[in-house]
Formats: sequence, structure tokens, C-alpha cells
Amino acid sequence: MSMIPETIKTRERRIACDGSGDVPAALGHPKVYLEIDEKGYVECGYCDRRFVLIGGPADNKAR
Repeated sequence: MSMIPETIKTRERRIACDGSGDVPAALGHPKVYLEIDEKGYVECGYCDRRFVLIGGPADNKAR
């Protein structure tokens, strides 16, 4: 069974991810700062979460 990575939509181009989500940060990963580029999304190298810029090229609602 393959797990589909979580997708989080955001209005900010620069975001932070610590992998915690609904669980305490101690169960996540080190906090990393990511920058959404011209693709309209960025993926966390630790937890594979995808952060999508609202209204950007990768946002399904933008099409």
C-alpha cells in the first residue's frame, strides 16, 4: 500500500515544515524553510509534503 503525500495549499511563497501536522513537533522532523518557485509548488525533502501556492500554476482551482 502506497501512502499519498499530504498537500497543503498556501498563500505564502516561503513556508516552514517540521513534519508535525496534527502530532506534536517532537514526532516530526527538523524544521526546514522552503521556497515555492515558478512551478507553483515545493515538496519537503523529509516528509514529502507538497506545498501548493494558491492561484499558482500547480493549483487545480487555478485552471
